[in-house]
Amino acid sequence: MAEYIPSPADWVREQVELYEGSGGTEGTTLRETGLPVIIVTNRGNRTGAIRKTPLMRVKDGDNYILVGSRGGAPTNPVWVYNLRAHADVEIRDETEVYKMSVREVDDAAERARLWEICVAAFPPYKDYHNRTSRTIPVFVAEST
Repeated sequence: MAEYIPSPADWVREQVELYEGSGGTEGTTLRETGLPVIIVTNRGNRTGAIRKTPLMRVKDGDNYILVGSRGGAPTNPVWVYNLRAHADVEIRDETEVYKMSVREVDDAAERARLWEICVAAFPPYKDYHNRTSRTIPVFVAEST
């Protein structure tokens, strides 16, 4: 079993600890927004270690949409590179845990459709898109 390495960011580490420590009954919303989040568990692309990241809960049917916005920063969040290297993930949505596989969305029409769903679930994504010159990565997590 690979080692779990907590995030160096205090708020991420604390949210993951609260979410998982409560069995998914606490810490299920993003700090100031009150909007729902999931915990994505994946393998690090360089270390092979287990990493855990709270992300906005955005769903398309039974699938989850994972958005690498990083608040509109000029670079991708590290977890984007992890998912590109290792497609198998675990998603905790409150008390439920799912084994899933991710794929990055490259098709323009599919990406546009999913982006609208993302912005409807979390309106700041639109501002994040306007803040950066990079294409914000979008992944779909599907049941394996």
